[in-house]
Amino acid sequence: MDYLKINGAHGEGGGQIVRSAITLSCITKKPIHLENIRKNRKVPGLRPQHITAITILQKIANARVFGAEIGSTELKFIPGKIESLNVVEDVGTAGSIPLILQVLIPVSSISQKQLNLTIKGGTDVLWSPTIDYTQYVLKEAYSRMGIEFTLEVDRRGYYPKGNGKVKLQICKSNLKSISFSKRKTKNVKLICSFSKLSKEKIKNEINRIVKKITEQNFIVDTIIKDEEALDSGATLLIYTIDDGSIIGIDALYNNKIQSFDLDIENFIQSFSIDDNLADMLIVPASLSLGKTILPVKEITKHLETNLYVTSKITGCKYGIGKTNYGFEVIIEGISNSCI
Repeated sequence: MDYLKINGAHGEGGGQIVRSAITLSCITKKPIHLENIRKNRKVPGLRPQHITAITILQKIANARVFGAEIGSTELKFIPGKIESLNVVEDVGTAGSIPLILQVLIPVSSISQKQLNLTIKGGTDVLWSPTIDYTQYVLKEAYSRMGIEFTLEVDRRGYYPKGNGKVKLQICKSNLKSISFSKRKTKNVKLICSFSKLSKEKIKNEINRIVKKITEQNFIVDTIIKDEEALDSGATLLIYTIDDGSIIGIDALYNNKIQSFDLDIENFIQSFSIDDNLADMLIVPASLSLGKTILPVKEITKHLETNLYVTSKITGCKYGIGKTNYGFEVIIEGISNSCI
């Protein structure tokens, strides 16, 4: 078997390499051999959410997989024919559902297949986008690129027990490139969900955040929801959307400091898209027709690593230019010709 070898310790060296590699392996039909997976992490190797994503992909892509075990630092993934399926899965921990969806949505949609998924796990956990970010920010960006999905959150899942429940339906795509320009809107959406915490403390914290944002001449529309979960927790999403920009920032409530861990100044000063969203758009951009233009404040390790892995697998070309705001990433897609 002729594998495309990928060093999982390259650049940022985290789970993003795994997610991008197995996603593109399925779409391009290229077998991959991942080595040194998360090797420099405190807990190296594959984690439960990686195993769940691989397991689901194995089903929908009729793939042969070697090394898909928790803690494994080596994985061989040989994709087959992708099918439309109905799938029920349980991560078994508070492993991140949003990170799993980052793999499944592009694979099914870009491959012109449908997937109906019911999955249990963590909806709002550390080191991961929240499920609301997926629902309102990523979904909007994907939709502009021709990728459509619907998402229903039946139950929130916080660390450590998880047990959140999400239903996902992925539709076939008509993939296209996208260009962002500059934020024009002053209308901000703020969504907060909490469970087993003081409603008064949550409201006071939200009022403090809203005050900071409105002081910069933004208008904030606020939704606060008390939603049951096994563990106590709270999640927050703040975002703006207009025809030239999509900017979101999310955070979890930190019980120790009694506040949400987020950089409000970064959101206020954002120009076009947030850095996390830019990272998530690299894979579909590499397969689309034409140039995708992503203005970003900085070139993060995550973004740099994702560009490397994506270009290595797809053969797409990309360039990075300096601007007055920060940087502009231009990706020349391969016109989806590999499918």
